[in-house]
Amino acid sequence: MAGPAVGLRRAYDPPDGGYRVLVDRVWPRGLTRDALALDAWLRELAPSAALRKAFGHDPARWEAFRRDYLRELSAGEQQARMRELLESAGHRRIVLVYGARDTERNQAAVLREALLALVRRSPPE
Repeated sequence: MAGPAVGLRRAYDPPDGGYRVLVDRVWPRGLTRDALALDAWLRELAPSAALRKAFGHDPARWEAFRRDYLRELSAGEQQARMRELLESAGHRRIVLVYGARDTERNQAAVLREALLALVRRSPPE
């Protein structure tokens, strides 16, 4: 089953279309709703406060953060939220918007991984 395209975009970069979803628990500093051009803000899909604090955007803690966040995302309610996101986007490209400076090691990258895995496991319609 071919899944949706899921991209990543820093909140501080200009919008580039798609179904834009902010996936941070906190609002990006200094930005307005208009500037972000969001379709949704799914803070519930963000890592828990404890996990976010433990990671602290320290590259040395990346693998542990990734593993633990994937575990959080495997919970039933998080799986349901990810399915709702996929359904809400329809056939549009999903753009996961995040505020972190690191463009490779951030929660949106892990969430993208989890979304694509969910699509691969889902039976065809």
